[in-house]
Amino acid sequence: MSDTPVVLFLCIHNSGRSLAARVLLDHYAEGRIDVRSAGSEPADQLNPSVVTILEERGLDPTREFPKPLTDELARDSDVIVTMGCGDTCPAYPGKRYLDWELEDPAGKQVDAVRPIIDDIDARVRSLLAELT
Repeated sequence: MSDTPVVLFLCIHNSGRSLAARVLLDHYAEGRIDVRSAGSEPADQLNPSVVTILEERGLDPTREFPKPLTDELARDSDVIVTMGCGDTCPAYPGKRYLDWELEDPAGKQVDAVRPIIDDIDARVRSLLAELT
């Protein structure tokens, strides 16, 4: 692992779970970790409930957009965190993988998504503590 670890969050659409994890870890890490996210089948737009919750927490997800997973993105990563993408997220040899089983926030209202984001937040803080 390099001096600045690279963490890649992956989910299917890169519009909810991986987006939240990327924004949260980037915020908490304050430049100590290079944080990226992608999806195996990127959505057309961000999950509005996730965006609302992040904004409520004083975070700015407006520069984010669903991005596709590329070989280069995965190969450049030290840690790959998958979030419910199952077999749609390919495995890359020599990478450290974490699989976070999280409920999909797609189509859910803000109140139903809050516990999902709280879970992601706790996991992100734990990962940050481990990596720094």
